[in-house]
Amino acid sequence: MNHFFNSLLEALRMSLGMFWQIAWSLALGFTITSVIEVAISREKIISRFGKTGFKEIALATLFGAISSSCSYAAASTSRSLFKKGASLISSLAFLFSSTNLVIELGIILWMLMGWQFAVAEWIGGIVLISIMSMIVKFTYPKTIVEAARGQEGPSKQAGCSHEHSGHNRHHQTMDKVEISFRRKMADPAIRRKIAGNYYMEWSMLWKDLVIGLLIAGLIGVFVPQHVFDILFLKNSPVMVREVVSTLIGPVIAILTFVCSIGNVPLAAIFWSQGMGFSGVLSFLYADLIVIPLLDVYRKYYGWKLMWYILIVFFTTMVISGLIMSVPFNYFHLIPERNINVREALMSFKLNYTFYLNVLFGVISLYFFLIKKKGNERVVPHSHH
Repeated sequence: MNHFFNSLLEALRMSLGMFWQIAWSLALGFTITSVIEVAISREKIISRFGKTGFKEIALATLFGAISSSCSYAAASTSRSLFKKGASLISSLAFLFSSTNLVIELGIILWMLMGWQFAVAEWIGGIVLISIMSMIVKFTYPKTIVEAARGQEGPSKQAGCSHEHSGHNRHHQTMDKVEISFRRKMADPAIRRKIAGNYYMEWSMLWKDLVIGLLIAGLIGVFVPQHVFDILFLKNSPVMVREVVSTLIGPVIAILTFVCSIGNVPLAAIFWSQGMGFSGVLSFLYADLIVIPLLDVYRKYYGWKLMWYILIVFFTTMVISGLIMSVPFNYFHLIPERNINVREALMSFKLNYTFYLNVLFGVISLYFFLIKKKGNERVVPHSHH
């Protein structure tokens, strides 16, 4: 019994260590995202998603990249675009880009696993959208899509997505007056919006992040190495390992229920324990087909389109994982595995991570004070 509690404590320490390593990068990513959200008008982009040409897909991709990385919020916004006339491809392109091309995700991957995974994630996002677009064009289920447009979704958006709707209110007047970026940042109202967006990002993602960190810590401590060796075919040829791990990556993602940034710590554990490069990528890509999100798609679009999205996404993720692994394997760019990941995550040092966490802790406090001050101004007039 003592051994179990000691192991549990070690798992919690590993989870906290992961958070310590990525906290400042999350804060940096959320800061950049929040500034972009305020500085760039979204309404202009939303009105241009109706067709399935390259321009419309590119705009949907751009819109997704500057939007929230919360999978539930992305699913909610994607549905809103679809219901307002956006093509299925544009809606799904937004979904992929908003969870694979966001800044904070790449930064965390870079910090935990190496620049190779960050580059493969960002470029892979484009590959995902390209492959998905081709598959949908060749298999377009017109009857199912038309039925899904008339599907009445739930009255309340799932997960954290209800908070995402607040983004739209921040930008209703942005198109009316064109002002410089510097003047925007000098406006107290703009700074309050940035602070509001910053804490909205945290509020949308903290549950996924906590669940992902806890599961990663538990797996890292309680699952013995020989299980990983069998699962990831340690003694098989490289190509066999890559293909098999690419297929099982999305399956593991579906069963772990962890999406958004929360699956990055899990990916780091799987990589350190022998999972193939392409398998880690397909696992990271598969945050959009976890079981809770599949249920959201069912409520939004109905059973038929949900199954279609699952099949298209799974196929796209497997193919993209394999494609992205080819150049990294060919040019010998695969990063070394951190076999001492437990020690690395559970050691707290007075290094750049410490100072960056202090810096962004101060920035977070500044945003909190601005947001609190803004709320105090709004509360007395809330009855209006």
